[in-house]
Parts: sequence; C-alpha cells; structure tokens
Amino acid sequence: MSKTIIGFDAKRIVRNGTGLGSYGRTLVNDLAVAGAGSLSLRLYAPDAGRDDLRTQIVENPDVTFCYPSRLPSLVPRPLALAQWRSRSIVNDLLQDGVQLYHGLSGELPQGLSKVGIRSVVTIHDLIFLRHPEYYHWIDTKIYAWKFRKTIQEADHIIAISECTKRDIMELGGVSEDKITVIYQSFASRFKGQRAGGKGQAPPYILSVGTIEERKNTLLAVKALHHLPEKLSLVLVGRSTKYAEAIRQYAAKHGLANRVKLLHGVSDEELPRLYAGAEAFVYSSRYEGFGIPIIEAIAMGLPVVACTGSCLEEAGGPDSLYVAPDDAEGLAAALQQVLRGAEGRELRIARSREYIRRFEGNDVARQVMDVYRELL
Repeated sequence: MSKTIIGFDAKRIVRNGTGLGSYGRTLVNDLAVAGAGSLSLRLYAPDAGRDDLRTQIVENPDVTFCYPSRLPSLVPRPLALAQWRSRSIVNDLLQDGVQLYHGLSGELPQGLSKVGIRSVVTIHDLIFLRHPEYYHWIDTKIYAWKFRKTIQEADHIIAISECTKRDIMELGGVSEDKITVIYQSFASRFKGQRAGGKGQAPPYILSVGTIEERKNTLLAVKALHHLPEKLSLVLVGRSTKYAEAIRQYAAKHGLANRVKLLHGVSDEELPRLYAGAEAFVYSSRYEGFGIPIIEAIAMGLPVVACTGSCLEEAGGPDSLYVAPDDAEGLAAALQQVLRGAEGRELRIARSREYIRRFEGNDVARQVMDVYRELL
C-alpha cells in the first residue's frame, strides 16, 4: 500500500530553538511514530539551518528534509528564499507528489488549492492583532496580511487552544467548523522525570520564556519583595531590552542577588533547571498556549500563572492563577505551592494527571485524523 505524502513548512524546525521550532520538531517526531508505515513526511526548509536543531528530528526512513532545488540567479538569495517559501515551493510539492501540506507556524504558500494540494495550517496565536502594542507597527501589518491570505488558502485550521480558536473566529471571521483545537505536546525529554531539588541552597522559583514585555516577567521579580529572602528567581530565555530593565529594577530594589537571568540554555540543561526548582511561575499577559507550563508540570513542579488568555487551559484546575498586575497576589499564590505547603503534592499529582491529554502520540493521532478527513 502506498504511503500518504505529507509536506511540512520546516523553516522553524531548523532555525528556532523554542516555541514554533519545538512545536514542529515534537509533532513531526510523534507523527513519524504514530504514522509508521502509512505516512511519508517531507520537511521543506529554505536551508539546513542549525545542526543542533535539525538533528532533533529522529532519523527515520519516512522523514526527509527537502531544500530549494532551483532559485533564480539574478535575485538576492534572501528574497529568492522568501519567494520560494511563499509561492514557488508549490512546484516542488507537486514534483514530490505531496498530497497535503501542513503550515506549522501560521503560514501557507499561495496556490496550493489551485493545483489540488490539500492544506492545514496551525495557528498558535493572534497576539499581533489582539495586542499590537507589543510589535512594531510594520510587523503587525505584515503579520495581519499573511494571516488573511493564509485563512483564505487553508482547507482546515488547527488552533492550539480554545483561546486561539476564539481569536481566529472573532478577528478572522472564520467559521467554527473550519477549526479544530489540538493542544500542543511537550518534548520527550520532559516525560517521566520528576523535579527534586530538596535541600538546594538557595531554593529558586523558575520561569522559562523569551524575556520580553508581553511575558510580564517583572511581575515575578516584584513578587520577590513578598517572599522569603532565601528564595531566588531564575529566568531562562532569550534576552531583550526588557531583560535589561529587569536587571536595573533588581539592582535598584536590592534584588540583584536574588534574580538570575540565563540565556542560551541548552536542551540538555533545561530539564535540570526544572528539576532543581521549587515552583514554576509564568506571568505572561497573553499567550496562544504556554508550553513551558506543561513542561514544568511534567517535571513535577507546581505552577502559578496569570489570567487573561489561555494559561488556565495549559495548567488545568490545580494550578493557581492571579491577575497580571498583582505582585502581592502572585507572591501569596507562590507561598501556597512552595515545598512544605499543605496540599502541594496532591496539587502536583492532579496536574500531572491533567496534562496526560497533551502527550505526544495522542496529539499526533488527532492531527492524523484531520489529515484523513481532508484526504
């Protein structure tokens, strides 16, 4: 029996260490297992990207990386690659016999429907429409244009949360029957592990994610004023100007020795940082899903997050949630989940049971069901 050939937008898989890159790598690896013998997965990327990211795709005879074979010689390479990814890739898909193309990061090339290739797009968030203040105005215009083109091209849309689904319907005018909510999975390196860290000196609270204004990380720093002095806060993520503002605040308010910012943390090191923490905090104002929450729970950490977007969907009913401007409330919630707090272990156990719905092959099978329906 011939295999169904599925193409994927793999630019983020080979270039992005977290976020969209992690989503793509985890899904492809899980699909390779769930669809063994029935699917042929072709990953289309402008170039080979980073070796450390590309090699996270597990070697499998049913998984193939594909790069542009022909680019116009008189056009600057970056422009030619952008044109390939947005339009001329369709010729390569036809030549390779691709039956369905999955845009993993909210974009699709134009012209798929005209040549009979079915299409699915995963939309992670519409923060650029919901909160344009966090973006340069030119970027919001570009992202909005791409979004409109993509929802017109797509045969079906996967939203990674109910929150994102509501945004797609409201801000894109898309009918509900064109959208399926399929939650993200988390990487296997976080599965089956358990946070320890007892007796660490000093104990710390962990936060993971790009250190930018939308993530509202300064709230967690301000919460330290209301927490025991032995506790420190470890922030893991790409540095931005906002990270420098956090350093300045910490220095000005006597917290410099309690706030540690770590950049460029490797995939091998990150689980160890989760394992050493007492609790996890995610104070973001708006997210499409919030995969670090799932990773933290999988590692056996209690979670405190903020209200206002989808984080309750990720963390479930046994995590705690506070308003995104309430530093004292955040501190009080963290006090309820620190080591020794009443009900901490039950909270952790129930949360780990809740996130079983996000485990890899279940997610992969849901995605395969969408493919089958379209084909």
